[in-house]
Amino acid sequence: MEEVDKILIHSLRLSGTDIPEEVQSIREFTTELIIESVVRCLRVISPSVGAGLSHILPPGMSARFRIGMSLAQACQDLGYQGEVGYQTFLYSSEPEIRRLLLFLVEKLPRDASEDADQPVGKSATLHKAIAAAVKEQLAIPWVPPSCRTPRLQLLQGSCLLKRFQAQPLVLHRESDPFLGKVPQERKEFFVKFLPPVSAQLPQPTSLVPSLFELNMAELSAAQDWENEWKSQGLGSRMTPEEYRQWKHQRLQRRLLDQLRQGASRSGPAHSGTTSRDLIQLLGTFGMGREHAGALAKGSRFTHSQHLAYKQEEEPPMQVQVLPISRSSEQELREHQAAELEALETELGHLVGQITEIEGQMSTLGLTLTQVEGEVRQHQLGVIERQQTLRVKGQTVELLPDAENNMAKLQVVVESSAQRVIQLAAQWEKHRVPLIQEFRDLKALHDSKELESSRRLSEIRELHERIRSAADEAKRKDDVYKQLLVEMESLPKDVSRSAYTQRILEIVSNIRKQKEEITKILSDTKELQKEINGLTGKLDRTFAVTDELIFKDAKRDEAVRKAYKYLAALHENCSQLIQTIEDTGTILREIRDLEEQIESETSKKTLSNYERILGDYQAVKQENAILLSRSQET
Repeated sequence: MEEVDKILIHSLRLSGTDIPEEVQSIREFTTELIIESVVRCLRVISPSVGAGLSHILPPGMSARFRIGMSLAQACQDLGYQGEVGYQTFLYSSEPEIRRLLLFLVEKLPRDASEDADQPVGKSATLHKAIAAAVKEQLAIPWVPPSCRTPRLQLLQGSCLLKRFQAQPLVLHRESDPFLGKVPQERKEFFVKFLPPVSAQLPQPTSLVPSLFELNMAELSAAQDWENEWKSQGLGSRMTPEEYRQWKHQRLQRRLLDQLRQGASRSGPAHSGTTSRDLIQLLGTFGMGREHAGALAKGSRFTHSQHLAYKQEEEPPMQVQVLPISRSSEQELREHQAAELEALETELGHLVGQITEIEGQMSTLGLTLTQVEGEVRQHQLGVIERQQTLRVKGQTVELLPDAENNMAKLQVVVESSAQRVIQLAAQWEKHRVPLIQEFRDLKALHDSKELESSRRLSEIRELHERIRSAADEAKRKDDVYKQLLVEMESLPKDVSRSAYTQRILEIVSNIRKQKEEITKILSDTKELQKEINGLTGKLDRTFAVTDELIFKDAKRDEAVRKAYKYLAALHENCSQLIQTIEDTGTILREIRDLEEQIESETSKKTLSNYERILGDYQAVKQENAILLSRSQET
């Protein structure tokens, strides 16, 4: 226990407890020192709980009882399973205090220094600095704006607040996720002309939000790609580059389909303009050449409308080339106004005619579609009737010479049947190896499918193992950094070799004690075996001797006396053995009682009883004083 007490005292000193140097064991702890040790440990473990407790024992007995109850409740809240109360601290016993202090020391953080209640690590250090800054700012009282100093203006003003506004950034990249390797021209642009990130933004305050936004977008895209590749990409049995190109092409096709549908729904009035815009847009995708011809052709109505607009535009061109008369300028303007009004009237009339013609064309288009359907149905009916008529005509031609024709038909049918049989036999010859080959290929395909599925599952399991290994490595790296910080925060004056030497000495002592205990147990077993053997030998010897002497005791008086002496000797020996066993039992009981006496002595029952009597007298005196004060008031 001495080594345990030394380690325990050292941990309590690191937690901030002022333990004198002459104190070397828990047995030497006083009540004041116990209260201080427990309160210091509670402050390190839970600052919110320990902040309301005083580590100085008050002089009044009622206050002592209250602080003892508070400490007992705090220890129970931390999870202490042993029996604890105010008597544990005020009238302590060595085993109970050692058990309680060991529990509290185990609850301490890893670095048991004065700053041990604070976490460790880089992120924890940052949190600590932020918490300290916030605590410092909260401690400063609020001051009106007109009374603030420059420092308070920085702390309590709004001059440092900026809007979180992100801007798009362009970064130097070696490869594109969809197009693969970046072209050389783009690389030259990145190297020669791309400005730095800080120069790409109109305002310097948007640099950090832009970087955060870009990083979050890249992380989100990488995570989405990983999930999609593991869920769908592996099942496609393509490489990642092929899968990205396939997705890119599929997106282009869907865009083209949407554009075509939009162009078809836009109506004939905008067909020409939409076609030209669509051709230009398709050109941006690198596919305009394939569809430019089809989209540039237009419909029949588009051409007629285009010609109509051309005819409308031709008269103004002819008007522009007419010779100018020598009349006055006013007459010329009136003439142009009248001509413009006439042209507008004619244009409105033409637009109305075009609208009417469009309605008629739509009606005629529907009628034409119905008529074409009916014509197609009539044509199919005509074809069926012609085939029926041809068969019936051939049958009528064969009727005059029916018997000969029947015989010829019979021969043709038999030859056809024979030929069908021959073809079936030939097909059977070709079918059997083909079926066998098909079955072999199918079995091979199934085996390859199973093999690919197995490898796919192995790849997924490998991905999961890689992810778990990466998480484990990251966790161990964090633990390593935390332990490194803890090691650096440990006091440098304590030698690690001294602790190691002390632990090795404790282990060697335990090993020696174990060897001695094993040796004592083996000796006890040997003695017990020897005692059992001697007892059995004695019983057998007595039985044989008793039988031999008993046979001669009937005839000889001296032998009869010897038999009596033998019985008395056996009885005395049995009583002696029983006495020895009773003596051993009494010695064991004496040792147990001595141990109980030592344990009761270590509990300081007598001194605690005396202290309880003294505290009782002190409480009576305090009650009498309070009673007298209450009567005086």
